[in-house]
Amino acid sequence: MDYLAAIIPARLEDKLLPQKNIFPFGDSNLLIHKIRQLKKVKQISQIVVSSENDYILDLAQSESVVALKRPDEYSKIGASFGNFVEHIARQISAEHILWACVTSPLVDTANYEEAIRLYIKKLQEGYDSLITVQRIRRFLLDDNGPLNFRLSNKYKDKNELAELYEFTNGIVLAPRLSMVKWKYNWGVLPYKLELDRRTTIDICDRYDYEFAQFLFSNESIKGGSR
Repeated sequence: MDYLAAIIPARLEDKLLPQKNIFPFGDSNLLIHKIRQLKKVKQISQIVVSSENDYILDLAQSESVVALKRPDEYSKIGASFGNFVEHIARQISAEHILWACVTSPLVDTANYEEAIRLYIKKLQEGYDSLITVQRIRRFLLDDNGPLNFRLSNKYKDKNELAELYEFTNGIVLAPRLSMVKWKYNWGVLPYKLELDRRTTIDICDRYDYEFAQFLFSNESIKGGSR
């Protein structure tokens, strides 16, 4: 049985940015860029691309990774994410799963290797999974009012605010059978691995995409791409 499989979910359509998973990036596109990053991670024994789209699956096969056709019931916008996670986890035999999103192109090989190293260690310490996060110290509120501060006459500096974390969707690691049980890709006691603001960019809209492209291209020109 393979020890660690990397799953790349790559649906064609998206509410905000249709076909974003195959947008041009670097010298290829976002999907191929992610596959090639993962190929360099020595701890990964299998890379699987899940998509309902034949063109995306053909791209995966051209990179010599597993192309797994996604049934229509898990492909539509608004489909249950939990059911999709369970479906994927039942399709492979690896002991552990790394969830690697195409839309986090600045999470690179070194980040994955460090995350896997920490994941193995943190499982032994009692954590049930690993996720990447960004620490947030901002004045946050919802429709009911402040979340991490109080309305008062005393002004609070940002550095005094209660800390919150944003789940960045960059790296998720958990045992495969746990994903089946949870119907989710991380558990109730995840180890939170903090990444910097650059690395945590998650492409949700055109501005995210253009910013990620700018950072990657600028670093490549300067020889600073990792």
